[in-house]
Parts: sequence; structure tokens; C-alpha cells
Amino acid sequence: MNFEAMKSIYLFEMARTRRTLLQSVISPVISTSLYFIVFGTAIGSRIQEVGGVSYGAFITPGLIMLTLLTQCISNGSFGIYFPKFTGTVYEILSAPVSMTEIVAGYVGAAATKGLMIGTIILITASFFVDITIAHPFMMILFFVLTAVSFSLFGFIIGIWASNFEQLNLIPMLVVPPLTFLGGSFYSIDMLPPFWQTVSHFNPVLYLISGFRWSFYEIADVNPIISLAMITLFLAVCLGVVGWMFKTGYRLRN
Repeated sequence: MNFEAMKSIYLFEMARTRRTLLQSVISPVISTSLYFIVFGTAIGSRIQEVGGVSYGAFITPGLIMLTLLTQCISNGSFGIYFPKFTGTVYEILSAPVSMTEIVAGYVGAAATKGLMIGTIILITASFFVDITIAHPFMMILFFVLTAVSFSLFGFIIGIWASNFEQLNLIPMLVVPPLTFLGGSFYSIDMLPPFWQTVSHFNPVLYLISGFRWSFYEIADVNPIISLAMITLFLAVCLGVVGWMFKTGYRLRN
């Protein structure tokens, strides 16, 4: 295992965060604060509690997941797309570095950035609402698995994308609607039976539900099922990345 190569890729990607501090860190914090101000004032005044938890505290796990998914996908996709765009990816592929080491470097950096920003969002939220974490270990497990899985997903998008429009297609047009419709700001028990059934086909619902359960022990889906879903998604992403490197899909042509 070439740890020096992984370290070099990882540190190079992490250095980009320092160069884009305003976009990478400050912007998500401001956006989250606005969510609390707007939703807490407009909706929180009408919905006092959800499942015995104040509305502001209830939406906190959903806001963290919304930011985490968006940041991990964006960082994971841009990290590998930019070397493709500039042509430096061929230097990486021709170097004595294995697929595992390349993926670990890029995905590790993207997941680390997502976890850092997610933690900052959690700290920011604590200034607005009272937050309790009933199951810290499960919270960290969901947190890390989601960050790694969606960083891998972003890595796949970065390899697949042939232009900047495709690069931003899923993070901007697909993930936010799925997150908003996945129970970020409400419990699906509030929906009519038909829409409750439809919501169960939304994979983001399982992430938010399991993550929220680790905080307040309230969930729309059994947390074991939620954990199984994110583990399955991680396995699928690993399989797709392995296939891409084995076939050279959009990497060698």
C-alpha cells in the first residue's frame, strides 16, 4: 500500500478547502442559519413539536444531511473531474498508484470536508435550538457512512461527467429535491397514505430517518433498515468505481 501517494492526493485536495474557505465553509453556515431563521419563524410558530421534539430541533438532522450530501457529492465529483479536465489524470493513472490508493485519497478528502462542514452545521444549530444525541455511536456511524458513500457517488459523477453542466446536474437538480422530499422538514406521518408510500421509494428518507433516530429516537423508518440501505448504497458505489477503473470508462479516452 502506497501511503505516501494517498497522503499526497489527500493533502492536495484538502488544501483546496483553504483556498476556497468562503465557498466551502462560510456559505453553508450562512445558509443553515437562514434555514433556522426562516423555517423556525414561519413554520415553527405553527408546528410547536414533532414527535415530542421542538420543530427547530427536529429539522436539525435533516439540515445536516442536506449539507452533507451536497458537499460530499460536489467535492467528490470536482476532485476527480478537474484532473480529467486539465489532463493531469493521465499522470495519476500512469504513476505506481493503485485504484484503491487513488480512490482513498480523493474520496477520503471529500468525506473529510463533508464531515467538517456537517460538524460546523451541528455546532451552528446548537446556538438556535437545544440538541440532544441519544445514541452518539450510531450518530457517528450514520454520519461517516453517509459522507463516504456520497463522496464515492460524487467520484462516480466526476468520472462520468464530460462537461461542467453534467458535473452539476445531480448535485444541483436531483439531490436537493430528494432531500427536501425525504423528511428533512417534516415527518412522513403527516402525509396522506399514498404519499407516505411514495416517500418510501426515496432513498434519502432512510438516511435522514436513521440519522434523526440517533438524536431523538424518533424515526419514519426502522433504523436497522436505514443502516442496511446506506451500507448497500456504499457497496454499490464501490462496485461501480471498481468497474470504472477496470474498464477505463471515461478515464483512458
